[in-house]
Amino acid sequence: MTDTILESIAGLANFGIYFVISILMLFVFKFIFTAITPHDEWLLVKEEKNVAAAIGFGGSMVGFSIALAGAVSNSANLIDFVVWGIVAIVAQGLAFALLRFTFMPRIVKRIEDNEVSAGVMLAAMSLSVGLLNAACMSW
Repeated sequence: MTDTILESIAGLANFGIYFVISILMLFVFKFIFTAITPHDEWLLVKEEKNVAAAIGFGGSMVGFSIALAGAVSNSANLIDFVVWGIVAIVAQGLAFALLRFTFMPRIVKRIEDNEVSAGVMLAAMSLSVGLLNAACMSW
């Protein structure tokens, strides 16, 4: 019985390292994403209670987390994981740019105006890119 428990927790240190780095990367993503968008998501969500911004930003964080989970699952080591985590950050930035400069050029204004449909489209694009990113990391 003791051997089974010790076997079960043998990977606890690696779990902790990857988990802490994942949380740090989530904060880095939040900082970078809010820096590349022309609107202030935190102000819109916290001060103005903007539902569209909350949906769009929340979807971006989940999309990034999906890709980051793919990086954890498919990386050979910690450095590999961090590199692919950076790729995931770039991919989410590109998802926003793709939506903003092709499909919905007025998305920033629409989110600032609390148009929920714009927030949903940003969330959908971010989730889609996150899923594709995670899948492509498993090649």
